[in-house]
Amino acid sequence: MVSSPFFRKIKIYAVIQIYKKHIVNEARNLKTARLKQAKEEAEREIAQYRAQVEADFQRKLEETSGDSGANVKRLELETEAKIGNLTGESERISSDVVQMLLRHVTSVKN
Repeated sequence: MVSSPFFRKIKIYAVIQIYKKHIVNEARNLKTARLKQAKEEAEREIAQYRAQVEADFQRKLEETSGDSGANVKRLELETEAKIGNLTGESERISSDVVQMLLRHVTSVKN
């Protein structure tokens, strides 16, 4: 085979292309590895955040539900007191309301 400068240049070009492919593949592999590492780090951070939020939620839930029986009893007593006040007020002003309604119904306007 004749080893002319043209064929040597073609061989050099082929070697350069192979080397270039090797560099590109290595860069792709490094990029893929960095992306996987970033994904794993993000997943760890997300898991930590979720655990923190869940712990805060459980703590607040325990704080508010621990005395729910006392809250229910207090609300029942307050409601009964308010109902008693409203009943007393309605009995006190019922005769006035009846008189006012009778005046308006029986008055004639021209």
